[in-house]
Amino acid sequence: MEYLSHSEAETEAIGEALGKRLSPGTVLAFQGELGMGKTAFTRGLARGLGCTGRVTSPTFTIVNEYEGRIPLFHFDMYRLPDSDALFDIGWEDYPGRGGVCAVEWSERVEDALPEDTVWVRLSRRPESDSWRGITVEGVDGF
Repeated sequence: MEYLSHSEAETEAIGEALGKRLSPGTVLAFQGELGMGKTAFTRGLARGLGCTGRVTSPTFTIVNEYEGRIPLFHFDMYRLPDSDALFDIGWEDYPGRGGVCAVEWSERVEDALPEDTVWVRLSRRPESDSWRGITVEGVDGF
């Protein structure tokens, strides 16, 4: 399903709506260039999962963890060279910890993601620099 966002608030609202539909163990793989709204989408996702606290990009920490009704494990793979490095940080344990894993720059570790990964693609729309197309694949009816 494709959604059109005209603002950061709308991007967050789409993320929140998705978060309300997810179950523990879900892995989300984000794809999108720098500045496309991945972190804004994740802020909404966290709200939808019942997480509190300030959501920030885990660029320097690799993973941020947020407690909530369903915990959120927010990964940023930008600084990892490949999926081997992902396993060095204990990736294989995260999907089984009862939370949702949100993976930014997922294309760097695509071969390590499970088959049932939910794909979220964020891209700039040609009609306007401020519009974002958000495509969600892998969640029925969303």
